Formats: sequence, C-alpha cells, structure tokens
Amino acid sequence: MTNLATEKTFQLGDRIVNRMGYGAMQLAGPGVFGPPRDRAAAIAVLRAAVEAGVNHIDTSDFYGPHVTNQIIREALHPYTDDLVIVTKVGAVRGDDAAWLPAQSPTELTQAVHDNLRNLGLDQLEVVNLRLMSDVHAPSEGSLEAQFSTLAQLREQGLIRHLGLSNVTPLQVAEAQKIAPVVCVQNQYNLVHRADDALLEDLTVQGIAYVPFFPLGGFSPIQSDALSRIAARLEASPLQVALAWLLARSPNLLLIPGTYSLAHLTENLAAANLLLSRDVLDEMDVVAGT
Repeated sequence: MTNLATEKTFQLGDRIVNRMGYGAMQLAGPGVFGPPRDRAAAIAVLRAAVEAGVNHIDTSDFYGPHVTNQIIREALHPYTDDLVIVTKVGAVRGDDAAWLPAQSPTELTQAVHDNLRNLGLDQLEVVNLRLMSDVHAPSEGSLEAQFSTLAQLREQGLIRHLGLSNVTPLQVAEAQKIAPVVCVQNQYNLVHRADDALLEDLTVQGIAYVPFFPLGGFSPIQSDALSRIAARLEASPLQVALAWLLARSPNLLLIPGTYSLAHLTENLAAANLLLSRDVLDEMDVVAGT
C-alpha cells in the first residue's frame, strides 16, 4: 500500500497533515445510516489508512448516527499524537434516515458533547459548522448565531479550531469576524468549480480547503472523456480526479472515503500520480464540455 510519509503536507489549524486524508462517512451502513455490514472490515480499513500515513480523518457523529465515531474510537484509540480528527455538527438523522437541520445552540452544544463522548476525546481538534438551509448546496443566510455558539465552546476548551462546510464566501467572511476559520469543506471537483474564487482567496490566507464529491456532477460526456484520460495513464478515473485536485492548489486536503481495503489502496496511490501540463490542460477542456 502507498505510504504517505513523504507526500506533500499542509497546515490544518496548528497541525501539519498529509494532503491525502480519509473520509469516514462510508464506514456506516447503507445511506450512512445504521451499522456497517462488517464492523471488523471497517476497523481494518481505518487501521490500514493510518498505517499508510493518513493523519487527517474526517467524520461526524451524525454519520450512523454515532456509528462512525464509535468505530474510529474502537479502531484507533488511544490516538497517535499526529492524528487530526475533524468532525462536523449542524445536522441529525431522523428515524427514516433523513438528514435534518440541528442548528440551535442547544443542538450544536449537544452535538459537540456527542462527538467528544463517542470519539473518546476531551477536546475536538477541528469542528466544522455544516450549514443546512440547502442540504445539497450553499445558500446565503447569516451564520452568526450558530458560529458564535461554537466559538463559545471553543473558548471553554471543548474545541481547538473551527471550520465551515456547505458555505458561501460571504458566510466565510462573516464567520471570520467571530472566530478564526482553519478550513472550509465544500463540493468542488474538475467540473464543479463554483468555488474557484473562494479557493484562491483561502489559498492566499493559508486556510485549508477540503473538497468533497471528487466525481460528483459529471455529465456522461465528461465522464467518458475522463475515463479515456485515465485509461491512457493506466489509472482509474477517481485517481485522476484526485490527482487533479492535488495539483489544483497547495491548500487542498483530500478526504476520499471507502469501506474497502482495495479501494483505499487505489485512493492513496493517487497521491503519487503526477499529471503533466498537457494532461492538466486536456482536463480543463473536459471541464468545459
């Protein structure tokens, strides 16, 4: 399996992490709800990721709910000193597996305590506020009340650093007036590039940007074109999409998730896939088709 010890790094808060991380969302059951089919397999994937050099894990206590964090604790606790676990709050799961907003001060505070308990921590390294006014995309609206609640919990010592998810540039600016923001987690990939200007701004500020859905939103024509490029490079389309993100900006931190050891190996190998300038230019043409 690829070892990430020598790969490029970036600062997340006051910690240095490998830019290829791991997203724990898929460790829960189907639809990110309930337990996994094979808990032992989920534990094995986590341990293999860390052994390969992954030191940035993205999670949330509303994955499952509670399931993913409990698996992380079982697999990795006591945690190594260099491991950074980033979680998010702002939602709960309904009995029907629906994703429901949970943005009141009471709900956010409870979520922080749930994450602490299920991860087995006294302090959360990074907590992202996940806005839910539109579940699938950012939409404008003040986040002052929610982010101020998390800032107070940070002052109490329950949280070390704060981040944002599913937000607009205006919301990032609003949050920064309340407390420091160390990362932004939004949908971004080769063809979904609405955040280009925000990414550039965060790069200048030295703030991490964590994209999700590396293959989300591709048209059939774009998917076919990416597959042809990948075949020529003897790589998978996902590997090429991840390699493009690593080449896009030095502050991009990746969190591809999987429940499979084989898929984990494939994802981590993307960190060593170098794309030439000609290939990058060709991929930009794909994005515009």
